[in-house]
Amino acid sequence: MKPLTDQYDGIERLLEFDFVRACENAAYTAYHWLGRGEKELADAAACDAIRGMFDNMDICAEVVIGEGIKDNAPGIFKGEQLGTWLPGTIRFEIALDPIDGTTNIAKGAPNSIACIAAAIPQEHTKSALKDIPSFYMKKLAYGPEVTRYMLRNAGANALMLNAPIAANIEAVASILKKNVRDIVVLVMDRPRHDGLVKEIRATGAALRMISDGDIAGAIAPSIPDSGIDLFTGIGGSPEAVLASAALKSLGGDMQSQMWPRDEAERQQIIADGYGEELGKIFRADDLASGPNIIFCATGITDSPMIRGCRVAGTRVITHSILMRAKTQSLRYIETHHELSTKKIPLRSTNRA
Repeated sequence: MKPLTDQYDGIERLLEFDFVRACENAAYTAYHWLGRGEKELADAAACDAIRGMFDNMDICAEVVIGEGIKDNAPGIFKGEQLGTWLPGTIRFEIALDPIDGTTNIAKGAPNSIACIAAAIPQEHTKSALKDIPSFYMKKLAYGPEVTRYMLRNAGANALMLNAPIAANIEAVASILKKNVRDIVVLVMDRPRHDGLVKEIRATGAALRMISDGDIAGAIAPSIPDSGIDLFTGIGGSPEAVLASAALKSLGGDMQSQMWPRDEAERQQIIADGYGEELGKIFRADDLASGPNIIFCATGITDSPMIRGCRVAGTRVITHSILMRAKTQSLRYIETHHELSTKKIPLRSTNRA
């Protein structure tokens, strides 16, 4: 019998809404912890909801990019198996962040999402979603119009990760036919970005800063009507992979490079056999390769990418996005959940 992927071209399309449901479950389960100062409990609740949804999915899913390692949170970790793993079911690689922006949840602040990337590895490829060994990466993300220009003018290198930010802002302004003062640059509010922020302000470009939400930030320049033209700075490596999965579906791109925090981490990366990749500049297709990739996210609190949860009595309204790399389709999904009649599948209570 032929493998399921051969029987149906685009098998991921049949399963994509189950991934959305997993994000929805995580979002409105975590929303109960909004502003309560307990980011680890919020993260644990979101993980419980995602595991509960996957327990009902007939797939063989292995987590290749997990979360929780950076802050010792109760996360879903690399190597964990999700789904029923019944014989003959389709294999997926999973990258996920049950809550991108846990600090924001704890503070009741904007810019937190639940997100999942799912990929079917192509034949003869080691992995569809690349596991980066460094804690952080340096990033530069931009939208489809800039990406198309750079593809048409391959030798131009209009934007370069390690170029001065002023040069990149001027390049984006030229491509988008805007004045520099009308370019909006998004940066995470971190002490390590103090110099970068000064350089951006010196150009006269508009600056928006976010406290958390690295994934949504990198995707924002590729989301229609987000109001963001460029995202830059240093952020988490797992978040770079998740953002790359979305950017492949949106037609945008991101340049990223490993950014060791200190010499000890640099030497560990070399010792682990990744020394040759330390200086490499990755594009989105390097971190999320192949066409069979799904990215979905549900807003927990409002972000430039998507609205957060809304609660009215026993009804919760969620807003999600669903993307497929193969077709570069983008769906906005609004779902009304009546919790008095709906059971949320949780691993901890084994409810279906």
